[in-house]
Amino acid sequence: MTQLRTVQVLGGGSAGSGTHVRSLASGLVARGVRVTVCAPAGPAHAYDFPGAGADFAPVPRRGDPLSVAALRSVCRGADLVHAHGLHAGVRAATALSGLRVPLVVTWHTRARGHLVSLLERRTARAAAVVLGTCSELVDRARGRGARDARLAPVALPLPTPRTEEESLSPDKARAELGAVGRPLVMSVGSLVPDRGYDVLLDAAAGLRDHGSALGPLVLIAGEGRERAALQRRIDTEELPVRLLGHRDDIGDLLCAADVAVLPSRWEARSVLAQEALRRGVPLVATAVGGVPELVGDAAELVPYGDAAALADALRDLLATPARRAELARAGRAQAATWQTEDDTVAQVLSIYDELVPPLRRVASR
Repeated sequence: MTQLRTVQVLGGGSAGSGTHVRSLASGLVARGVRVTVCAPAGPAHAYDFPGAGADFAPVPRRGDPLSVAALRSVCRGADLVHAHGLHAGVRAATALSGLRVPLVVTWHTRARGHLVSLLERRTARAAAVVLGTCSELVDRARGRGARDARLAPVALPLPTPRTEEESLSPDKARAELGAVGRPLVMSVGSLVPDRGYDVLLDAAAGLRDHGSALGPLVLIAGEGRERAALQRRIDTEELPVRLLGHRDDIGDLLCAADVAVLPSRWEARSVLAQEALRRGVPLVATAVGGVPELVGDAAELVPYGDAAALADALRDLLATPARRAELARAGRAQAATWQTEDDTVAQVLSIYDELVPPLRRVASR
């Protein structure tokens, strides 16, 4: 049987899409598929695609003729091309123009604006199959003219076990973070406007009357262009919030927290939500995008942009240990229902087999 040859096209390599492509490449290679990843140099270094057994072809995240020609050259020898993200999908569709190579596109997130709508229509109509990581994205793809749109949840890899020397105990983590004797609220994500951290700061101001002597401390791990503005506000208003910057020990930080919080404007399959529920950390999140179907009844959900509702949910949860314990149990149970990495690879490979059956691969050689 002729080996299936695929090209995986990655754009900027966000935490979700980059991790997914690394996982997918590893699983496909293990099943005998030849995988070439086309991505800018940054994501390639961060996710070590060759370490997953994939070939790597550096292609800048640009739509200029030279970049598109470089992508076309790689895709010309493939049985199938799978692009991850809207802009990667547009570039792949352009590169494949005139070639009889099927295109699969995974939509990991959404954006707004007239130009985005035009790009979505172009990508949806060019793809043989559009995969959405949540039901809202599947509906969006159908509305944009996709011939075939399907739900394909992206599995978050299980954390690599760490030794006691590598891990911080919850008590040590709290001491390092200055949260001894006070409730600890944890958020993780890029410091960009759509993450909703302005609303979280509003809510933090409303938490200062909490019954604890020191009141809750809110920690935000992540970097981004909003950092300076957020820090100025924290300093000016003397808010009980600390910006931690980039951290490699998110698991330890979450395990030390009393509550995790996700204040985003929109999410498909939030990495923070998945990590929190897996670890049994009670979660307060905005009821947006794919969050409700991801967490089910295992989190407290509030409307986006409602700082008072967010503060109330955090305050009530911090004051009710029994409810936190209930959510911890529910979170672990909900996480056990999610699709695994193997499930994700099997689903994607079955779609590839539909589009490029083995006999067609043999006949094309």
